[in-house]
Amino acid sequence: MNNIETILFYFTQMEIKEADIVIIGAGLTGLTLAYLLRNSNYNICIVEARERIGGRIYTSYKNDLASIEIGATWLGNQHIYLKKLLEDLDLDIFEQELGKKAIYEPSSLSPYQLVTLPPNQAPSYRIIGGTSKIIEILLSHISADQIINAEKVIALQENGNYLSVETDLSSYTSKIVVSTLPPYLFQSTVKIEPSLPDELQQIMESTHTWMGESIKIGLRFKTPFWKAKESSGTIFSNVGPIPEFYDHSDHSSNYFALKGFLNNSYYSLSKEERLNLILNQLKKYYGSKVDDYLEYEEKVWRLDPLTYSDYRDHVIPHQNNGHRLYQETYLNSKLFIAGAETSTEFPGYMEGAVRSAYNIFKRLDIR
Repeated sequence: MNNIETILFYFTQMEIKEADIVIIGAGLTGLTLAYLLRNSNYNICIVEARERIGGRIYTSYKNDLASIEIGATWLGNQHIYLKKLLEDLDLDIFEQELGKKAIYEPSSLSPYQLVTLPPNQAPSYRIIGGTSKIIEILLSHISADQIINAEKVIALQENGNYLSVETDLSSYTSKIVVSTLPPYLFQSTVKIEPSLPDELQQIMESTHTWMGESIKIGLRFKTPFWKAKESSGTIFSNVGPIPEFYDHSDHSSNYFALKGFLNNSYYSLSKEERLNLILNQLKKYYGSKVDDYLEYEEKVWRLDPLTYSDYRDHVIPHQNNGHRLYQETYLNSKLFIAGAETSTEFPGYMEGAVRSAYNIFKRLDIR
């Protein structure tokens, strides 16, 4: 056999698996939807391209050290769907510590200052134990055989009353398919027949992928030296390369870290080059203490092909997030487009991801 014949033979020999609902993506939207459907009689299959579950929720855990969020991190009091879900899952939150002062660096022409922060009227919160705890608990309510890891969906095709779902390893048929991928990634990496409406494709091509360009960084330390009287773990800099940095110690104040963002223009550097830039900036504020870091963590989301794909044209933050076309169904009501970017409220945030799952749950109609 030649290579083409081998591939064709392989796919014709694959067992075709059947489901009532195939959910593409095991991130917060996909797992929340499966959780909401847990008491239904529907045969649900979640297909996830990564080995890791959680999507853009990604907590780095190290024994006897602070956990560091290199994905989604914060929520607020206005995030009522997420807070209700956390309550249902018996997960607690704690307020992000900002302190009374912040290190502020207005420009490269003037030295940094220690400024007084105004009272925080809209505090941010973190999940005790790490954001990935929500993924862990959601998983505990879903059968292990409902989740397929390390299979990338590459094609959808309408066949009568069903949709055929092709991955790089398997084939599925389903009455309903729910994509929770960022719309641009879905449109650019999954072949769909018959083609989706032109207007929808144009919107998907210009929909911003939240966190897609972000570089999340964190440093673990033995002691929280930034909590000294004339210091702060809260940093705002117009100079960079770190624009924002925050205290990232655990809830019980046993383990200590700083966490924040690196300017996304540094994505093409090596990890070592980025670390050197980070340490050099922090030394301006803290001196040589920063050289005593225990671990450095980073996640360059732009380099993750299962989250981000380069846009064909310029796209601004939140562009087309929550667009009206994402509230419709396609392929004769068999395809739903979900995920954080599709939510009409708080798109891109964890709240948007959860709201999207609840929205799809209310709209599903299995015939």
